[in-house]
Order: sequence, then structure tokens, then C-alpha cells
Amino acid sequence: MTEAESAPGQGPQEELEFLTHQEESIRVAVHPGEERRAPGRAGLTMRHLTMSAGWPVVQYRLPRAAQGDPRAYALLEREVAAAIAVERRYGGEKFAELFTRIIGFDLDCAEPFVLYRASPGTPLAECLPRLGGEEQVKIVGQLAVAVRLLGEAGLVHRAIAPETVRWGGGHIRLSEPYAALRAGEPRESFGSAPWASPEQRGGRGAADTRDDLWSLGRIAYYLSSGHPGPPGVTDRADGPPADLGEYRRLTALAQSGLFAAAADARPSPAALLRLLRMPDPLARSVDDADPLDRGRERYDAEVARKQASLREAREYGEQARAPREPAPPRRRFPRFLREEQDRTPPYPPDRAEPPEPPGPPGRMCPYCLRIVHYDENLLVTIDNKGNRNPLVLSRDLSQAHIRDALRSAYHLCPHPADGDEAHELPVPYLTNGEPLSIAFVGSSAVGKTHLMAAMLGEVELGGLEPYGLKALPLNPDAHRAYLRERVQNLQQGRQLGRTGQQSFAHFSDGLLVAAPGRTPRPVVFFDLAGEDLVQDGEVTRFLMGVDAFVFVVDPLRALRMTSLDPARERYGLPRRDLGDEAFTTVLNRLERRDGFVPAPAAIAVNKSDLMRFEPAVDRWLGRALPERYDEGQERAESRDAYAFLYHHASPAWLRPFDDHAHCTLHFVAATGGQARGDRFPHGARPRRVLAPLLSVFAACGLLRGRG
Repeated sequence: MTEAESAPGQGPQEELEFLTHQEESIRVAVHPGEERRAPGRAGLTMRHLTMSAGWPVVQYRLPRAAQGDPRAYALLEREVAAAIAVERRYGGEKFAELFTRIIGFDLDCAEPFVLYRASPGTPLAECLPRLGGEEQVKIVGQLAVAVRLLGEAGLVHRAIAPETVRWGGGHIRLSEPYAALRAGEPRESFGSAPWASPEQRGGRGAADTRDDLWSLGRIAYYLSSGHPGPPGVTDRADGPPADLGEYRRLTALAQSGLFAAAADARPSPAALLRLLRMPDPLARSVDDADPLDRGRERYDAEVARKQASLREAREYGEQARAPREPAPPRRRFPRFLREEQDRTPPYPPDRAEPPEPPGPPGRMCPYCLRIVHYDENLLVTIDNKGNRNPLVLSRDLSQAHIRDALRSAYHLCPHPADGDEAHELPVPYLTNGEPLSIAFVGSSAVGKTHLMAAMLGEVELGGLEPYGLKALPLNPDAHRAYLRERVQNLQQGRQLGRTGQQSFAHFSDGLLVAAPGRTPRPVVFFDLAGEDLVQDGEVTRFLMGVDAFVFVVDPLRALRMTSLDPARERYGLPRRDLGDEAFTTVLNRLERRDGFVPAPAAIAVNKSDLMRFEPAVDRWLGRALPERYDEGQERAESRDAYAFLYHHASPAWLRPFDDHAHCTLHFVAATGGQARGDRFPHGARPRRVLAPLLSVFAACGLLRGRG
């Protein structure tokens, strides 16, 4: 905001720029009023503004002084998402005035804010003595309609009380959704008795639209009785008011279970409307057609096609392996020939198979794709200057000392040839379970490096533990360097530099991942520069041995959405209907089995914060990952993400899904915001970055979940 000339009799005029709920940029002149703390909102201030056309609006702003608390920003962002969801769904309906209407917002400026229309009317707490019986009936009925509409939008308001519901003589108006949660999210403790439900106050279970019905019931009682509870009697805050039976107007509501302490014992909003003999507005007013439904149907058809094709190939293979008719009896040779044959080795001496060396089984080198067997003579350590020094394990050392030395040691690969660069493997790569290599695929600047850093940062914070997995560094020194150079810089809000081109593909970091009672498996992550991935050269030869892939989609390149045009222009990224060049190069190089690439894959729609208020994106990006891996949720998110890309992008962007036998799709945000210069103004806020990794782990047998 910049100060301009002052209007007569008003404060200094300011220029205010913001985005509408359709994310169109608006710039207007405003005259601000006095700023004060916003009640009920952590860290926010509020002030009344008058736009140049004379329209009164209210601004809630997060000042710099309060930005040390990351939760304050998250709450403001959640409020904006809820307000936009209501406006986009119901803004054109006649009952839209039941809600405080959003005007605009800016979450990326120095002091993020949201703008609402000023709400006329008086809080119920102030106008209660003047309300007649007919008005009370209208208020209860309109509250039921508002809760029904919020429930259909997947929201729970959680702040319905006499102070937050206004009455304007003809209709009610709910306050801004500053406490709203998505239905199904874990309840957060909020509100006070008697207006907030017992489960909501205690923060138990999952948010339910019937939490708002508890609040509605208590307001209905308040309107009839004139008080929140019986005078002189301790109100039963976890159940019906003690004198509920004295109010005949509330008899039907009481019998419906509206005042029950548990949400699942209360009626649904639709059932309450029928009880109140009110029409359901959703039966006729709102168009339920979803433009993504066609894409969801296409997803279902494609999944069914894949399954049928793979099933047919499997059945054909089983038939080919079925026992055949008995072979005719073998001709018996003379004894002297049989004895001579018994003395003849199965292979000539120069083709004899070498015996399997003792020790751990051989592992395929992820670089040169050749088998490496553990050999103590090839152990080295690497000093700070990159020098390889032989590691000699003295027989005098205890087993504990030997294990500790091997944790940080490397094993030279004995196969560098044909121009390969000399390379080595962390010793734990060879001495644990079957390795798993994961390659991130995408052109330059799609966010692969940020996504991998955000993902491994979540792992470092214990993000795998709720799923029964433990992760340790594959090599402590290399892992510590990756955390310092990548993860910590990102967490401190710095934009990471682009990945440099390489002459030989090295993995960026590695982990040892295990479930209880199972042998740890090495997991290595490859992040190559986009310039390397789009060239079908020797540096990408390792791709033929990769076990799983994460294809990173950049919305700025992929999506035909006009709301992304300003960001496209800012970063100089043109839209591409031909898809990602790196996708094409990599997929063309991979071998097929039964018509599909057998290695599992995940498509990560990165930078999803750019579309965070689109309903399909908000449905997933706005919620935390489930506490337990859930295949059903994974399928639902894949279905929505596929439909989103199918609707907004060309088919070329879905080629990884078409080519891989198993491929999931996910909305993720590695940074949660756009960079200004080399920093993210409000810090990096990763969203759902573990979802693609969990999907790959499940497909590769590291993780088990529920259907």
C-alpha cells in the first residue's frame, strides 16, 4: 500500500491491490479507518475501509509483528480458503447473503490480508429482547439452511454463537469463517460452553457438520428462554439444558436428538430442515454439475483398461508355463558314454560359472547397472577434499567398532569401464536389504530440487514414523551435507539454486528405511538437471535400472488457466501443450513389459499452492495426510488429480500415467508460496510432499496400508 492524497474529512487515501475470489487482480483507492486487534483471530488486526465508490469493507491483516508465529499465517490462509469455497459455490444464489461475503485477499504481500463486505445487522446477543416469536423461527430456520450449505461445501463453521450471528430484520448473517475446518479433519479445540459442542471444545475426533447443529440448538434454546442456561442452575454443558422440557416450541428439536452430546446422535442438516418443514435449497438451487466429472470417468476407464490388459498378460504367461504332455522316453546311451558324460562338467572350463562369494548377496550398482559383491579390499573413506583412502579393518577391533566404521565407509565399484567415471557406493547399500532407487523427472525449474528437499526434510522431522517406518542416513556425512546445503536453506525460506548438469549421475541422498522386524532397505534419490534429462545421453543410462519414478508437473507449463498467466509472465515460463520434454525422453528410454513400464510411478502436481482455491486442489492440499497410509484416499486423490489435469492440460501431461502399469497422482506444494528474489516472504510451507513417496513405498513393498 502506498499513501496518496487524503480525501476531505477522511484518513490518508491508500492504493490497495488484491485478488478476487476468481483470482483476478484489482487495484482500488481506499480510505482506512482505525486499526485494532481482531477478536478471535490469532495475531490479526482489523480495520474498516471505504472504497472510492463508497463501499464499506472490513480488512483483517497479519502485521509483520505477528509473523513470527507460523500458525497465524496458516489460520489466515485456511480462513481465506473457506471463504472462497463458499463464495464460488453459492455467490450467485439468493441465499448467499446468509454468509459474510469475501471481497478479495492477498496472501503473498508483506502483510497478508483478507477483505470482506461490511456486515449489516445486529448480533443476536444485542437484539434478543426485541425479537418476536416469528423472527425467532426465521432465525432458527435460516441457521439450519446455512449449516446445510456449509456441510455440502465440506465445511464446519465452528463459531456459531449469539455474538457471531447477526440479524438484519429479514435474514441472518454468519460471521467470517475464521474458525472453519473441513469436515473430516481432526477437531481442534475451539469455542466455549454452551455454544461449542463438547467434542469440539475437547478437540476429540474429526470435525463434523453436526458440530454446528449443536451450536444451532443452543441458539434455539437461547432465543426461547432468553438466557444460555437456567438462572441459578449449573447448566449441563455436555447435554441438553436442564429445563429444556419447559419450552414447547423446542419439543420437536429435542426429540430429534439435536441436543445430544455426541455428534453422531444428532440429525443431519437435511433431516433437520425436513423437521422444520423447510425446503432444502440444494434440491433445486445449486447446479451440482462438476466439470471434472468427465475426467474422473476417464480415470476409472483407464484404470480398468490397465488392469484388464495386465490380467490378460498374466493369464497368458501362466498358460505358457503350464505342464506340457510328457516327453518321450530318453534314449539310453551305452554305459561307457554315460560314465564319460557324468565326468564332463556342464560348461567348458572357460565358461564355468564363478562361485558366489561369501558374505552379503551382490547388489546392482545404480550407476553402471552391474552387480557388485562386497569385498573388504575395496573399502575406502572419503576425506573433506574428496580423496579416497583405503579402509583397513584391524582384527583387533570389536564388532561394535567395525560396524561404526562401516557406517561412514564406501565400497569402490570394481566395474568402471568404457569411459565410466570411477564411483563408489555407501557400504550399507551393499549390506542391507534390496535397494530401492527413485528418480525425480522433469524439465528445468519445475521444482524437483525443492520437492526432494521438502520431502527429505519431512522425513528428517519424523514424517515416516506414523506409518510404521524408521529412516536412518545411508551415509551420515553425505546426509548431513545434504541437510545443510538443501533442507536447512529451504526451511529458512531461501530459494534453492538450480541443479547443475553432470557428466555422471550421482544420487543426491540416501536413506535406510525399515518397518519393525524387517531388514532395512537402502533408498536412494536421484535429482538430475532438467537439461540432462531431456538429452538421451550416457548421463541418463542409469534410468534403465531405476526402481521407481516421481514425475514432477509444473502447473505454469501445463495448465490452461488464465489465473496462472501473471505468474507465467513473471517467471518467463510459456505453456506447453506438448508436455514435458524430460517426461518424453525418459519414457521413450524405459523398457516395457506386457505393454507397460513395470516400475511404479507417481505424478506430483507441484506448486499446487498456485491453484490452492480450486475445489479439487483445496480438497487435498488443504488437508493433512492421514495418520495411516490409506489406499482408498490415495485412489480418490489420484482420481481428482487425473481429472484436474485432464480438464486443464493436454493429454501429453498424463503420459506417465498412460505408460506405467502403476501410477498415482498427487497435489503437492514444495514451498507453499512464490519466491520474491531469492527468498520466500513467509517461509517455506511444504504441503503433502510425502504423499508421492508413500505411494512409491507402498508399491515397492516397504509400506502396507488399508484399502
